[in-house]
Amino acid sequence: MDEVPPAAGTQSGEQPREGPSSTDGATSSVYVHAPFCARRCFYCDFAVTVDRESRHDAWLNAISAEWHQIRREDLFSFPEPLRTLYVGGGTPSLLGTCAMDGLASVIGLRLLSHPDLEWTAEANPESFTPAIARAWRAAGVNRVSLGVQSFHEPSLRWMGRLHGSAGAAEAVRNARRAGFGNVSADLIFGLPGHLARDWGDDLERVLDLGVEHMSLYGLTVEPRTPLGRAVAGGRERVASECRYRDEYLEAVERLTGAGYLHYEVSSFAIPGRESRHNEVYWSGRSYLGLGNGAHSFRKPLRRWNLRDWKEYSTSVMKGDSAIAGHEVLDRAALRLERIWLGLRARRGVSLASIPARATAVTERWMRRDWARAEAGRLRLTVEGWLLLDALAIELDEAVTNRKDGE
Repeated sequence: MDEVPPAAGTQSGEQPREGPSSTDGATSSVYVHAPFCARRCFYCDFAVTVDRESRHDAWLNAISAEWHQIRREDLFSFPEPLRTLYVGGGTPSLLGTCAMDGLASVIGLRLLSHPDLEWTAEANPESFTPAIARAWRAAGVNRVSLGVQSFHEPSLRWMGRLHGSAGAAEAVRNARRAGFGNVSADLIFGLPGHLARDWGDDLERVLDLGVEHMSLYGLTVEPRTPLGRAVAGGRERVASECRYRDEYLEAVERLTGAGYLHYEVSSFAIPGRESRHNEVYWSGRSYLGLGNGAHSFRKPLRRWNLRDWKEYSTSVMKGDSAIAGHEVLDRAALRLERIWLGLRARRGVSLASIPARATAVTERWMRRDWARAEAGRLRLTVEGWLLLDALAIELDEAVTNRKDGE
């Protein structure tokens, strides 16, 4: 879950450039989707397919076929080695010990030769075995993102997770023994109150793991999921806004107090261990997505692949396009996205980019402690991040001197 392609209004190192860029097609970041899961989680609306058998060969063949189609296009080019490669899911750790080595062969050694390449792969604790960990490290993976979600047994069963409360610690041990020095863990907050999950205990236990990065996600109700249907039918109730807010604020206090940098609305890292792949999304740079449901972006074009695995794999293996749709972002859409992406990250937006007619809005934010002006940037506070979508739209309307819908 660490990898989050952006869509404005829906969801370290060098200072990123202001707003979307990369007009020449040069791309240094690739996302590869591995859709297979042993079970679909109660809340999940991702492009996954339930299959307990390893589909290693079929997956690699499909990714290879799409990759070769991309290389024949003129939209994306790769003049330099990749800076980030992210394999997400689904559950990539279900693909067996040879999958990452096979992917390296597909992408090619030249593109994976950068000495500072960040290569992340997602795993669930129950399938991140010592053999998988060693094979991934040998293939060149140097960052692991673990779908922990909780340490509370009743909550794990409610979510449909297959690992127990001790699974995360064992997965981190497997990573360390294999030589991984960069591990991320996901947690979900805002679970229903009837589960009686102790959020503070989950935070303490994830801190005990000593991971370099954490991603926190508030539980959301998507209509097409079992959770969505249960809520619509009155069989389940989600956490109140007050509980959601309190758990988020508690997490920020505990994690920053432990030395983690809160560098994006849902992301925390030991300084220097921020996700460089996700920073590509948040700074509006070009990226390529391979696999079913994957998104790609090159200003001003965003496109997305067929969502269903069977439809996608059948199409690319026949030599047909994997693309399901696209949108060309106009100046208004690019402006809103630039504002939203900037506000969701610690860097904020440039004060120089905000016209005088919008200062009444930003000054009101600062009076309410939703934002601060620092070093020429407007940055949201933790309280402001809880209102991210609404504030981004409000600032966009103030910048353009209009109301939504006009």
